[in-house]
Order: sequence, then C-alpha cells, then structure tokens
Amino acid sequence: MRSSGNGPWVDVKMRIQLASEVAHVYDRKPDWFRIRPPTEKFPEIKELVAHFGLHTVCEEAHCPNMSECWSGGTATFMVLGDTCTRGCKFCAVKTGNPRGVVNRAEPFMLADCVKAMNGINGRRMDYIVVTSVDRDDLPDQGASHFASCIREVKKAVPGIMVEVLTPDFRGSRECVKAIVDAAPDVFGHNIETVRRLQNKVRDPRAGYEQSLSVLKAVKEFNPAMFTKSSIMLGLGETEEELLEAMSDLREINVDILTLGQYLRPSRLHVPVSGYVSPERFNKLKLVGEGLGFRYVAAGPFVRSSYRAGELFVKNVLKGRKNG
Repeated sequence: MRSSGNGPWVDVKMRIQLASEVAHVYDRKPDWFRIRPPTEKFPEIKELVAHFGLHTVCEEAHCPNMSECWSGGTATFMVLGDTCTRGCKFCAVKTGNPRGVVNRAEPFMLADCVKAMNGINGRRMDYIVVTSVDRDDLPDQGASHFASCIREVKKAVPGIMVEVLTPDFRGSRECVKAIVDAAPDVFGHNIETVRRLQNKVRDPRAGYEQSLSVLKAVKEFNPAMFTKSSIMLGLGETEEELLEAMSDLREINVDILTLGQYLRPSRLHVPVSGYVSPERFNKLKLVGEGLGFRYVAAGPFVRSSYRAGELFVKNVLKGRKNG
C-alpha cells in the first residue's frame, strides 16, 4: 500500500478502519437475536447491589440476560473483587494483579444485601448464585473467602439455596473441598468450550482436563451435590466435538448443562465464528437430555447462571427435603 503525504500513519489508519469494518460484519447478529428490555424491578436490584459495594458478574461480564434475571429478583454476585488474575480471550471481566487484596467484610456485606433483597416488592429471596474471579495471587486462591460467603448468606437467610460458579483453583482438591464443605446446593464450574479450542479461548493456566477434575472431585466429596457446567457455542466447534464434551461431562456425572451463544465483548476478544439458531439449540437440548443430564438449558441467551435452571433445582431440592 502506497503512503500519502501524511506518511505511514495514513496506512495504519486505513488498516484500522478496514479491521473495524471486517469485525463489524463478522459480529453482525441475526434478525432474531433480540434482548428483552428491563422491567420495573431492574433498577431497584442494581441500586441495592451498589449500596452494599458488591459486584455482579451480570454487569462485569456484560450478560445479555441481566434485565430478565434482575427483573425477576435474581442476580449472580461476584466475590473476591472485580479483577481477575486470568486473561481468558472470551471474557469481559477486568484482568490484572489484585496483589493479595481481599475485602474481609465482603461475606457479611453479601449476606446483608441478600437479606435486604427480600423486601423488594414483597419477593422472598430463596435462590442466589455466587461466583468469583480467579485469584491466583492468594495462597488458597480465595477458596476460604468464597466458602465464608456461602456460609454467611445461609446464616443470614435460613432456607436459601445457594448455587456457586467457581474458578478451577488450578485443580486443587483441597480448595474444591473447602467449597463443598460450605454446603452450596449446586456446584458449578465451566469447561467453556470443546477440548480443541481451549488454548484459543481460555487462559493458558486453565484447561479441559483440569476443569473436568474439579467437577469430578465435587462428586467424590459429596455424591449428592448437584454439579453444573456450561459450554459456549459459536467459537468454531464441530458437532462431533460438542457431543464429545457433553459426553465427557456425563462421564463424571455432571447433572446440569447450559448451552449458550458466545458473544464477543469487544474487538480485542476472540471473534464469533457463527450464530447458532434457536432450532439447533432445541435439538442440542434433546441430545443432552438423551445423554442423561437431569436438566439442560439451551438457547442463544442462556448463560452458566441463567435462571432457567433455578426452577428445576428448586423443585428437586424441595422434593428431597420433603421426601
């Protein structure tokens, strides 16, 4: 490319403009891809979370279901700060080095916030999701703090059901046991994508087998505890690879699976390879059920903490308690 009188800077600007146009076309969404607007409860939940100085993965990860879940009184709280020590190429959460800083009051703040959420429009808060950033900078990778959050919430709101979505803790069984011992009702950890695409999508410190080992360890420590995982579609996976991943999860008795469309947070993240139709998601749901998952939530906007699984878990757990 010949440069003009303004020098090579013009060439750079033209390349940036071309890359921008390509990315725009690449990420262009189908006509059926529409996000529901928020309802009247949405701002009340947001203000309450901000009042207690907490973070939600709903906001940090730009979740497309935020209006639906928050309007229904459900939020996924993100503990241990808003800075992750990993740099996964699909995730919008901030990456950096928290330098060992932990808010020791956070478990109590979280419990107070959940308790206060009971008063919103007369709704009883009986199910929440707690997740966290990766904290490789901490000796126990934040497992003890995470466990404290679970215990304090259950203490503050008797009878509440707590689902957790944990990091991989670098495969540490000791860290996994710390979470299991805190007695969450559902233990979730995501493999994120198929085996072949792990290095393309996730931080090098993560891995397919490592994630499977976390979910396997949960069942070894407590066979009755529900386990859950999630896979993003639209990253270039094949049907055979997806079936293999689903089968691998069933091999270690994972109970709940969520399948959703990957959405590119920015042009700095891994691009979308394609958009999966609602019809294909419906077929994959049936495939998952055929493999033996107790519940499968599948759809373009489904995410790992999507509240579709909440009703299933509530009913099953209540059945156990009443049985």
